Amino acid sequence: MHQITTIIFDLGGVLIDWNPAYVYDKNYFASAADREFFFENVCTSEWNENQDAGYPLAKATEEKIKAFPTWEKAIRDFYGRWEDMLGEAITETVNIFLTLKQNKNLRCYALTNWSAETFPIALQRFDFLQWFDGRLVSGEEKTRKPFPTFYQLLLDRYHIQPATALFIDDNLRNVKAAEALGISSIHYQSPQELRKQLKQFSLLE
Repeated sequence: MHQITTIIFDLGGVLIDWNPAYVYDKNYFASAADREFFFENVCTSEWNENQDAGYPLAKATEEKIKAFPTWEKAIRDFYGRWEDMLGEAITETVNIFLTLKQNKNLRCYALTNWSAETFPIALQRFDFLQWFDGRLVSGEEKTRKPFPTFYQLLLDRYHIQPATALFIDDNLRNVKAAEALGISSIHYQSPQELRKQLKQFSLLE
């Protein structure tokens, strides 16, 4: 195994809590069936990822309202109340990041699926986003995970060798895409589990 010299972090779900349930809680919809329909057919994860890849939020919203006019309020709230979906930092993972950052033999980068229109909100709220040696935001680059071009852009821009990098993401699909490019990866499930796995890579004591 090559020595790991680069850590690549996902952000949402790893270092930052983000959850639409903070807006669309149990009281938002008239029934559980309505909530299920909304997320499976209206504002789906695939639809949101399209905006993560650079599609304008306002345009996406109006198009979706045209397709589902009876769901207008819920559709408008998806980005209109997006800041309410943004939770707190996942403190234990941030502490792990800080420990890794203090290791002079490691470089740390962020590779995130995030709209360029909403990412500035996170930048203002979370100081630790300035700690990275570099970052790629999907909305700024007009591509996203799990497309290989997004990973390759990070590797090329920051002169990272895949064999010496370790990628951390809470989405197994994204983890598998990184592994297909020769990047060792950890499927993030909790700070405690992350700490255990980093010890296996001899990156934490």
